[in-house]
Order: sequence, then structure tokens, then C-alpha cells
Amino acid sequence: MQIQIQVLNQDELSQVHERSLRILVHIGVRVESAQARKILADAGAQVEEKRSIVRFPQSLVEESLRLAPKDFTLGGRRPGWYWPMNHGECTLLADGEAKWVVDAETGKRLLVTEEDWLKATSLIDALDEIGVYWRMVGTPAHQESPAEKVTYWRNVFTHFTKHVQDSTETVDQSRWLLEVLQTIFGGREAVKLLKPFSFLVCPVSPLVIEGSFTDAYLQVIGWDIPVAIMPMPIMGMSSPARLISTTVVGNSDVLAMLCLIQAAAPGTPVIYAPALATAEPRSGRYTGGAVEHALLSIAATQMARFYGLPVEASTGGTNQYVPGIQAGYERAINWTLPTLAWPDILVGPGLFEGSTVLCYEQLLLDVEVFRHCRRLHQGIGTGKDQWLEEVIARLGPGGNFLKHPTTRDALRLGEWHISSLGEPEVSQKKLGLLAEVRSRISEILAARKPLPLDEDSSQELIRIEQRAQAETG
Repeated sequence: MQIQIQVLNQDELSQVHERSLRILVHIGVRVESAQARKILADAGAQVEEKRSIVRFPQSLVEESLRLAPKDFTLGGRRPGWYWPMNHGECTLLADGEAKWVVDAETGKRLLVTEEDWLKATSLIDALDEIGVYWRMVGTPAHQESPAEKVTYWRNVFTHFTKHVQDSTETVDQSRWLLEVLQTIFGGREAVKLLKPFSFLVCPVSPLVIEGSFTDAYLQVIGWDIPVAIMPMPIMGMSSPARLISTTVVGNSDVLAMLCLIQAAAPGTPVIYAPALATAEPRSGRYTGGAVEHALLSIAATQMARFYGLPVEASTGGTNQYVPGIQAGYERAINWTLPTLAWPDILVGPGLFEGSTVLCYEQLLLDVEVFRHCRRLHQGIGTGKDQWLEEVIARLGPGGNFLKHPTTRDALRLGEWHISSLGEPEVSQKKLGLLAEVRSRISEILAARKPLPLDEDSSQELIRIEQRAQAETG
């Protein structure tokens, strides 16, 4: 039987929904986009224009939930790669926007560079467990022009071949993004069918739908681009200091944005993705190491399943910024429970200290932790070929099962999870785990075979860059 952990019962899930409805009906959400307010008003929401407050009738919320597809498939540029959502599988999404990179051997932190972006992107493309891209290192301010944004997307789709999740900051950036997508994937209908890109939107907790980012998203409606809705309420800061209240705030933010998306383009695929978090109470900082992050991640996964929506959950991290004992136990706890809730996508590998510090070694260690957790989720098989009563009877008292064919079969079928790290032979050489991981990273990158863009697409992207540069000066 597969293991699927829960922290809320059915009645408690219903209460989160009902209390979220009361917030949306009576308190409302500040919607800072005039275009969004008009779309919602046309759909039946009550708009208080002077304060930009929108209140959502229960019928609008329920209709939006009905319209959102319950399953769809994310695609990518790699031939044969796809990820079906709501089909009982889980993949990783690399954490993003680190400002520093750490040398795990010396503990020294350095500002990230373009070389770090390329190495991190190449590494996550090579790891099969990571199916979805985020930009693992942050972008310098000079890269925000449309032309440089086009260059960035060209580089993303060149070096990462699975599914890309990203966003835009302006309407102009969205327009150029659509040109890039149709150039690489063969036109609008091909983009709609393949779904190689999903759009990340982040309502501002509590209860604010921000203006410019929302207008940027609305520029891409009609392309059937999946939308991951990721408010980030922090318990005790941007949500009340209770786990269940934080769950309600995040759920309310998601439902409000869901209503806007379905009102703008009914049937648009949506991913339920609130990143519920806690502040470190002694400093007020977000660090990621608190065990409560695991509980909140499970609650978010359960709410998505309550609605029947695909889910992108976020794990906790660690208060440390180098691999070590504390980072190890915090990561293990904060990964095991959310994975056992079994979302479609799990955000989290590779970053330390509140998702600000990139560590290549930790990225690989996190993937190994996920492999262990995946085996835990599989549970104990009880099919007719699992009991082996005849084998027990044949070998009898004092029997040795090592040479029996069923033992070999068990190895091949995954009855054991055999870790690829920390092998006794390596330990005997006294290399140390971090040195072993560093060597493994070099092997992975050396063996990776890039999948270049075709020549026509590459040339057209260069022309798009030139037009963007000319248009913006």
C-alpha cells in the first residue's frame, strides 16, 4: 500500500474552504490591476473601485473551480518528455533566485555569476528527478530589458529541455515571451498543445492581487498556458500566527486568483501552488528550517486534492548555508513529510538560508533524499507475487534466501532503494561525502549531451533579440 500522509481531516479541509469563502465574500481582495477588476466585474464580482476592493460571490468561486481542468500534461522541448498532472506521480522543481553561491568545502560565499546559472541549469537538466525549471540564481538588474529578457529565454530553452516555469514583469516582456515560444515550438497551436511553459503568478499575501505582474500575465491569456498560483504568506508576518490561519490565507489568495484566471479565459489550466511558510520567531526572517514548513506543505497539498486540482508544493529548507549535520537533519525532516503527501511537483532542491544561497552539492543531496522519500511513498507491496509463501515453504527452517531467484528479482524491481551516494567502498577511501558528491556532479555534467535548438529557430531568435533591442533603444 502506498503511503500518503495527511495533517487535516475531511471536516477540517471543508472548514478551510468555508472560511476562505467568507473572507472572499465579506472582506474581499485588493486587486490593483484595472484590467483585472473589469474582468472580475463582468464575471459577477462586486467591485469597490475607489479602494480597488473586489468581493467574490460564492457562485463565482464555485464556477471557477468547476472550469479549471483537473488534469493536463506539461510538455518540454526534449523529445518524448512530458509530465501528466494529477496522475499520481511527483517530480522536483529546482528552487530559485539565489543571490550567492557557496563553496561547500571552505564555506565561502560569492555573488552568483552567469557561469553559476549555466552550471546549475545544465545540472538540473541532467537530473531526471527534476522535471521543471526555475532560475536557480537571480538576475542582475541590467537583464530586465526586453532584449536581454529574450536572450535569457533563448538560453533557458537551449540549456533546459524539460518543462519551464517562469514569469514576466511587464506587458512588453509577455509579448516578447509569446514570440519566443511560438518560434521555438512551432506556433501558437503547438504551444497550446504541448504546454512547454507555465506561468508563475504570486498574489501578495494577505489578499492582494498586484497590478503590473497581473497585467503581464493577462497578456498571455488565450494561449492555454498553465498558471501556477503561488502566494507566499509567512505565519506571524503576512498571515496570522497559526498554521491553520496561514493555510486559510494562502487558500483565499489562490481562490481569488483562480477566479480571475477563469473569468479571463475559462478552462485555463491552473496549478494550486501556495508556498506557505513561517518566520524565524527570534529574528523575523524567513529561513526555511522550521519543521512547521513540512506541516504547511502537506496542508497545501491536501487542499489541492480537496478541490481536485494539480498541486505544486514547497518544502522547507535549512537555517544553515553550508552542508552539515544541522542542514542534514533539517532537510531530511522538511523533505520526508511533504514528499509523503505526494504532490505533482515539489519545489525545493539546492538552496540554503531562505532560498538565497546556491549549493551544488546540496542540490545533488536533495535529489538523493527525494529518491529515498519516493521509496517510502511506494510503501509495502501486498500483491499476490509479494508474499512468497511457496518460497518460504520450499526453503523451510534455517533456509538461506540470498541465492533464490526472487531475491535477484526484488533487486531489479526496486524492493530495495540502493543509494548511489555514501557507498562503503567510497567511504573506505576516506574521500568524505561532499568530495564524493562533487566528483559525481563532474561526472554528470561531463556525460550530459546538450540538445541544441535547430538552426532556423536559433536564427529567428537572434532576429527577435535585435528587434527587441531596436524597439527599446
